[in-house]
Amino acid sequence: MTVLVALAAGALTAVLLWYVTIDMLAIPALARSNYRDRVVPTAGGLLVVLAVLVLEGGRAVLGAFGVGDDPGLTAARSLVLLAAFGFGFLGFVDDTVGHVPGAGDDRGFRGHVGALLRGRVTTGLVKLVGGAAVAVVLVATPGSVTGGRLVLDAMLVALAANLGNLLDRAPGRVIKVGLVAYLPLAFALGTTAVGVAVAPVMGAAIGLLLPDLRERLMLGDTGANVLGGVLGVGVVLGLGATTRTVVLVVVAVLNIAAELVSFSAVIERVPALRAFDRLGRGN
Repeated sequence: MTVLVALAAGALTAVLLWYVTIDMLAIPALARSNYRDRVVPTAGGLLVVLAVLVLEGGRAVLGAFGVGDDPGLTAARSLVLLAAFGFGFLGFVDDTVGHVPGAGDDRGFRGHVGALLRGRVTTGLVKLVGGAAVAVVLVATPGSVTGGRLVLDAMLVALAANLGNLLDRAPGRVIKVGLVAYLPLAFALGTTAVGVAVAPVMGAAIGLLLPDLRERLMLGDTGANVLGGVLGVGVVLGLGATTRTVVLVVVAVLNIAAELVSFSAVIERVPALRAFDRLGRGN
């Protein structure tokens, strides 16, 4: 499977899943008010996870009949699947349980730590701690990393996943930014196993861009964390140590900046960013 085919397959599968699950996603448990107080189904990122799973299952069946690749998972595909399920599960918990009355609305690292100091564990803190654990498992390739490198790479993946969540504050924003980040990564990875493994996830995001822009669904933490986490995994698996360190610094700075300023406010003040952020919206 080439990268372009994987992108197209991911997009088509996500669109088909969207059409057959519209009623399911519209249940009251997933209804959330967006930035305009319009009620929209959240956790649309489940469709990204499902799309990747369906594609891998279909590819395995075809491979078993001698069509396409061998039916077994490559190491890169296995790790991308783990990233999608791990970060998707943690995001889904926050999308659902985190909005139950009494669960609190603490935001950001300071908010979650502050709640912990007051004796309350937030779903956001569970997501942060769980995300760190998922990241460690993803980068802990036996015999290929030192302790220091493992910590740095795990931080990169975890912070990339969290950055996806921080950007998911307006229709289509996290998908657009994810695609901008993906373009140079796709060029660097080329047709390697890692490049092919990441492509279906990004293709699924492309397939959901229009419904997201038109406020017919929100990716929620479920999808935003998956996009960020999978891009982080692509960087760790496919790029050199120096490049990974540079990317880590960038995502760390952006995570810290989000604690100090509002990304939405910054975007609104910069004409080029504002135009890009509003591109494709229904109004």
